[in-house]
Amino acid sequence: MTALRKVLVVDDDPVVSKSFDRVLTRRGYLVVSAENGQDGLNKIAHEDYDAVFTDIRMPGMDGLEVAEQMRARRPWTPVVIITGYGSDANEARAEAAGVRGFLRKPLSPQMIETSLDAAVAPLPTPVAELPTVAAVALPQEAAATESAESVGVGGFLKNIALFFAAPFIALAYVALFPVIGLAMLVLKGGAAWRQRNVAR
Repeated sequence: MTALRKVLVVDDDPVVSKSFDRVLTRRGYLVVSAENGQDGLNKIAHEDYDAVFTDIRMPGMDGLEVAEQMRARRPWTPVVIITGYGSDANEARAEAAGVRGFLRKPLSPQMIETSLDAAVAPLPTPVAELPTVAAVALPQEAAATESAESVGVGGFLKNIALFFAAPFIALAYVALFPVIGLAMLVLKGGAAWRQRNVAR
């Protein structure tokens, strides 16, 4: 069976790539490994990937350079930085490169799965890109909320009135129940007596 989903892991440590392979293969992903940044970019040039995980410290091109190159070449492909050396400067540079997250070593299977899910999840639509219809609908929504609030006040008063009336309603049921039951008995008995006399 050919895996339709692919993940690229760019790391000079083969143990990291094997960890990704072991965890993500059972989820239907083909995990492709690259030993360094240039090797990773070469692979990206020839194939599409659902996500790219890259180590931050590698000989030659580091993971941040890979992320920056990815943003320039394939901005739609999510990139996650793998690091054991987090710093504010690295995180700021990574954010500017548009990375989808940081995965901190040591790695666990759950961390790998969670970071992949977060990376491939669709980004929320920025407010500036929302259709203008939504802006037109806002006053109607506000009016609906206002009317719902006014109904809420009326409903509250109705509930209070029912709360105080409930004992009297219950008392009326208790008082009327025997009378209604007796009337039903008389009606049924009368109907049965008439049928009996007609049958004779």
